[in-house]
Amino acid sequence: MVNRAEVREKIVETAARLLHERGAAAVTIRGVAQAAGLQPPALYRFFEDKDALLDAVAEHVFTTYVAEKSLDAASADPVADLRAGWAAHIGFGLANAALFGLLVAPGRVSPAAEAGLAVLRARIHRLARTGRLAVPESRAAGMVHAAGTGTVLTLLATPPESRDPGFADAMFEAVARQILTGPPAAAPDGTPAALPAPPTLTEAERALLAEWQNRPAPTG
Repeated sequence: MVNRAEVREKIVETAARLLHERGAAAVTIRGVAQAAGLQPPALYRFFEDKDALLDAVAEHVFTTYVAEKSLDAASADPVADLRAGWAAHIGFGLANAALFGLLVAPGRVSPAAEAGLAVLRARIHRLARTGRLAVPESRAAGMVHAAGTGTVLTLLATPPESRDPGFADAMFEAVARQILTGPPAAAPDGTPAALPAPPTLTEAERALLAEWQNRPAPTG
């Protein structure tokens, strides 16, 4: 007896491979059926059309990614965890260009994408609990999510050989300076980030802080 769950899983995994290797245009009912060793009518027993199949593929791949991300052990530094999550998000988007485009399509409601946002909100909440947030949690999560999505789309729109290797890190630092009350985690090269001024400082206090930050270390 044919196991429907196994057949469906085979179809989705085959479509996911085609999507990754050849892009969304390659994921047709006929093409996926042929690659899976099935007749095209068999796919219609599981999916209404190509869009439904693509939705299932997006959920399959992204759910696996979110599950792995949610299992990452938290470190002692919540900012470092946020940076690690950012890097993972950028890496996933660049490695799954066609799928990423489906996930961020306007109007799309994805349970897997919502699960990913839940992981981000948990990391933002941890920052808030340690007194590191300068803005409300909802704003911080929205800014990180929007900046991360925009960063991936910008990099995907740029030929690989022309991409700025420091662009993603620079975007993280820009957002971190807006949402954090203390210095963001050091960049991958070990360079410490500048201390952003807390939003409650007066102009005179900000000037004093800037002078203190830029003052050379004493010698001797």
